[in-house]
Formats: sequence, C-alpha cells, structure tokens
Amino acid sequence: MKYRTVVMYVEIGCFVACLCGWILVCSTLATEYWTFSEVGSIVLTTSNYYSNLWRDCISDTTGVSDCKDYPSMLALPVFLHACRALAVCAVITGFFGGVLTLIGMKCTKIGGTEIANARVTFSGAVTYLASGFCGMITYSWWANKVVSEFVDPNFRAQKFEIGAAVFVGWGGSIVLICGGGVLGFFSGKEALPSSSTPKRPRRPHTYVSARTRRTYMAPPSSSRVTLVPPLFYKGRNSRPTRPTTRTGQTFSRDSFV
Repeated sequence: MKYRTVVMYVEIGCFVACLCGWILVCSTLATEYWTFSEVGSIVLTTSNYYSNLWRDCISDTTGVSDCKDYPSMLALPVFLHACRALAVCAVITGFFGGVLTLIGMKCTKIGGTEIANARVTFSGAVTYLASGFCGMITYSWWANKVVSEFVDPNFRAQKFEIGAAVFVGWGGSIVLICGGGVLGFFSGKEALPSSSTPKRPRRPHTYVSARTRRTYMAPPSSSRVTLVPPLFYKGRNSRPTRPTTRTGQTFSRDSFV
C-alpha cells in the first residue's frame, strides 16, 4: 500500500473522530445536567436541582420540571461568562476545523497542489486542537469549581455534584485533541518541510566556449574576476604565420622577341 493511500485513510479516520467529538461538545450546550443535587430523604418528596451555563431547573418525583433562565447577564460571575465564551469558541473553531479539513483532504480532490492541500489540512488540524483545548478548559474549570465547593466545609449554600454533561464534554474534547494531533502530525510532515534534512549544494553555472568547445565554471558572485576563454589549447601547437610576400617578375623587351 502506498504512503499516500495510508495518509488518506488516516485523514478520513481523524476527520470522522473529530466530527464525533465536535458533536459531543455541541450536545453539552443544550443539556441541563452540568450540575445536579437531590434534596429529601424520602422517595415521594425528593426534588432534583440541576443547572447549566444558561439556566437553573428543578424537578420532583411527579415528573414536573421547571426551568428559569438567569435573570441578569451583568450580575453573573466572571467564571460563568468565561465558561460561556470558551464553550462557544469550542463550537465555532470545531466547525471551521471541519470545513478546512474537508477541503484539504486527499480524498476530496478540492484545491490545488498536494502541498497546498496539506497546508489546508494542517490548518484544520490546528483549529481542531484549539476547539478541543477550549472545551477541555471549560469542563475542567467547571468541574473544579463544583468539587471545590462540595468539599469546602465552610460553604453553607446548596452543594452540587458533577453532571453527566461534563463527562460527555470531557470525552468529546479528548477525541478532538487526539484526532487533531494525529491529523496535524501526518499533514504537517508534508505541509512543513523539515529543516533537518541537508540541502544539496547548488551547482554553479557553467558555459561552453565556442572557440575551444571547453566547459568553464562561472566565478562566485563575490569575485570580480572576469574569465575569458583561451584562444588556443595548451597542447595544441600554434601554426606560425607565413609572411605573404609577392615576388614580381621583371620582363625586358628582349624576352618578347
């Protein structure tokens, strides 16, 4: 199997993996179970509290649930604003990473040369990595806050636990990071030339003399010496030039008689 075919299959696998990870990250934004808490020891009177980046919800054992959006955007803590921004950035960068990867893959045959397509694919891989890291920071920061409040003995407010959406987001972010890393490794080998490979010395320009039919090498650019081809070979004996003298014959009158 050729190396190009192997790279093509690797690109397809990484693209599918990153697409699945991006879908998992997107699904967490619409899920309310980022945190949850149960209140009550009797089954008939148990109430469940859960929340996400956008709203707080409550449900009871009868199946009735009610959700309420956060009343004021400016009154929210900086932590919640940062998590919102990172989650949205993860979704946006993952979308553009999919578009770039789909354009630059070898199996789609969209674009110009192989190097140009490899560079587009490498850009998509970097975008996927940015999406995965944004998601990982969001869910890790959220989980750290929930755990720190839960284990803090001085925290008197209602304590919550980590919801299912955070674990789904962690899985999607890991898939994005792994798929983007493998895709960037294979596409970067072709898109970015390695500086460790020694370059071949460039052969200097040569020219052929029309008189002697010998090949001469041009001097370097820093030299000011001008080479002039020789007029004759060293081993060739030069022929001496014979003086052209004209001897005129003198005729007298008696020669015609």
